[in-house]
Amino acid sequence: PLSRVQIVSASTSTVSPGPGAGPLHRLIAPLVEPAIYDFWVGMINPAWSWSRSLARVVERRVEAQDAVTLVLKPNAHCGKVRPGQHINVSAEVNGRRTTRSYSITNVPGKNGLLEITVKRVEGGKLSTHLCRDLRAGDVVELGAAFGEMTLPAQAKGKWLFLAAGSGITPLMSLTRLLAQQGMPVDLQMIYWAKTRAELCFVPELRTLAARHANFKLQIVLTHEALTLADEARGLISQAQLSELVNDLSERQIYACGPGGFVDTARALTKDAARSFLAEGFTPSAPAVTADQAAAQTTVRVQLRKSGRALDVSSGQSLLVALEEAGMNPAAGCRIGICHTCVCTKHDGITQDVNTGDQDTEPDTHVRLCVSRAVTDLSLDI
Repeated sequence: PLSRVQIVSASTSTVSPGPGAGPLHRLIAPLVEPAIYDFWVGMINPAWSWSRSLARVVERRVEAQDAVTLVLKPNAHCGKVRPGQHINVSAEVNGRRTTRSYSITNVPGKNGLLEITVKRVEGGKLSTHLCRDLRAGDVVELGAAFGEMTLPAQAKGKWLFLAAGSGITPLMSLTRLLAQQGMPVDLQMIYWAKTRAELCFVPELRTLAARHANFKLQIVLTHEALTLADEARGLISQAQLSELVNDLSERQIYACGPGGFVDTARALTKDAARSFLAEGFTPSAPAVTADQAAAQTTVRVQLRKSGRALDVSSGQSLLVALEEAGMNPAAGCRIGICHTCVCTKHDGITQDVNTGDQDTEPDTHVRLCVSRAVTDLSLDI
């Protein structure tokens, strides 16, 4: 599961005016209690807020099987979002504020609208809520944009976009951006999905491929018995890439999809492509050696802010361990990218579950989602 739950704090001591604040707004900020202000103006318009970035759903459309596109109209506190970046989206689900990271799929313009395309995940609290329950007029909260999978100011050369499943979303916004610019680069996109019914944006992509001679689209289905003339079949492999891409050494690659797909794509192209940049939307499971498994213990975690002390397993990420203990720490992407879950470790030793590096220094920042406890800890939670 890639969602998280967070209790909304009533504290306002660290709240400051957002990017949409004008001179008057900043002047009277010390006199305003944001939570009280938001309560009263929210009764007039739920998208109004003193400093929070809120967005109203202005359109909802079915994009594919179990996938919807939500068109959002942010308020003045929303910062700049670039094609290819993610934003944290928060909504109330069963009385709790739940947050998940989503890529924008459009090219933000003068109208200020943002689009996200959400695939419902089995057991996913927020994805199910966004896909099944959210309607035009509803309001969600947005976080600051993050992510490095963006295009240079003047993109040049040959590019290869590798998308698997929901990994199409950031690459779709980049493709739309290039199309707006008249497709100034040679772009090839390979898009894997399990079934044809799960494909998103394909009519538009096919139209763009027909309109731009230097944009080539290849659909690959992994669980369909029969394929159409412009479709291929099978999981990503060296043989498949060799067949579909005849100039890999000349291409800059952007890849997005499940962690396992990204790892495979990187391994298959690392010695051939000009460059490789990837983002995985599910974490690859870190390898656990027999010695590590035998060394897993129960450690005591002191939570300074809440005054609690918990016994957690050293074999889990701190985020998962805290959630299983009934805590609701802030989190977003859950794979170490967005830094929403960062907190201060005052004492103790943690280990990065991906790299194996240990942090022994006191008073350092740790990412809960990709860190595990090695010894007893003291966290600023």
